[in-house]
Amino acid sequence: MLRYYFLAINILSFLLYGIDKLNSKFGEGRIPERILLRVSLFGGVYGSILGMLIFHHKTRKRIFKKVNVICFIAYTIFLYSMWRYL
Repeated sequence: MLRYYFLAINILSFLLYGIDKLNSKFGEGRIPERILLRVSLFGGVYGSILGMLIFHHKTRKRIFKKVNVICFIAYTIFLYSMWRYL
């Protein structure tokens, strides 16, 4: 059950970065930064990092780098612990 949550939240995160990048190019409505950061905090960090790298989006903003690095470390440790001990 937990693996489906992480899969879905990371796909959502990746798509949000792509949509926001497209919207920024065409002057459409943007996805608020707080939403992008919250998705990372709630487990979508892998999709966020992939979205940042592939779409070259939010790569200059320090807050996105800091939040994603911290979340990456925390979720990697968490997922490894879950896989290792369950």
